[in-house]
Amino acid sequence: MERSPLPQRDPTCPFCPGNEEETPPEIARYPDGASWNVRVVPNLFAALGSETGNGHAATQGVFQEIPGAGSHEVIVESPRHDARLDELEESDVVRVVETWRARTRDLAARPEIRGVVVFKNFGPLAGTSLVHTHSQIIATPVALPAIERRVDVATRFRDEQGGCVYEKLLEEERARAVRVIEDLDGFTVLAPFASASPYETWIVPREHRSAFADLGDDCVGQLARALIRSLRAIRRACDDPDYNLMIMSADGEDSSDAFHWFVRIVPKLTTPAGFELASGMSINTVAPEDAAAALRSALEPIG
Repeated sequence: MERSPLPQRDPTCPFCPGNEEETPPEIARYPDGASWNVRVVPNLFAALGSETGNGHAATQGVFQEIPGAGSHEVIVESPRHDARLDELEESDVVRVVETWRARTRDLAARPEIRGVVVFKNFGPLAGTSLVHTHSQIIATPVALPAIERRVDVATRFRDEQGGCVYEKLLEEERARAVRVIEDLDGFTVLAPFASASPYETWIVPREHRSAFADLGDDCVGQLARALIRSLRAIRRACDDPDYNLMIMSADGEDSSDAFHWFVRIVPKLTTPAGFELASGMSINTVAPEDAAAALRSALEPIG
């Protein structure tokens, strides 16, 4: 896909330096001062309000509702309008990952918050409306259904077979090697078995943690490197597709030895249609083994 070149600064972009007053009052900037590298601001069109809720659902017959109390934040990942996450220096991506972690920790500590998700939409097919590189964090007053389902499956596996299903999966994938894209310090990049969509990619930490917020300082640089290399490989192998990037993370002591957080990247190469929407099943036209081979070939040499 041929993307239109962008200027280094766009005077009409609210995320560009000099236009800070066009965003809601910022939550944080790194480093603190006039010359920032990363800014965190409330989303102007927030999915959730900032008012404090009591966490209790109101019931009317079969219907339940809960106030949309939570948080919706934007992380501006670079002052440059023409920057891309896969083109940033590793030190800049480290700062982005540190910001994701810091905001996740702060939001998860709020008593009314039950779920926190970090995500990045890249390109119009992925749902982005502003091209200036950014990611988002939403904190919700209810648990995240997609995470709850994964935690339930992982908990059943732990109770019936012992151990963490994600660690078992990682062990088998590394032994078989056919779906492993790359093994890096601390992280394994793979095309998951029965991938839901073409070239779906997971970045899985080898150190067991259920929550991304518990990512150690020594692993931040490793994750930044894995993100850059994975996104560059997807860009080459898939002709620079739009994509969604999500951090799949659980919280809570009940899942601490069952669930295992990971990064999920989904290139937007197909659109779910009637069968997928009606059945909850996926049709993937690219076998994950073939996707992994193509992505391995697209990796940059190390060093």
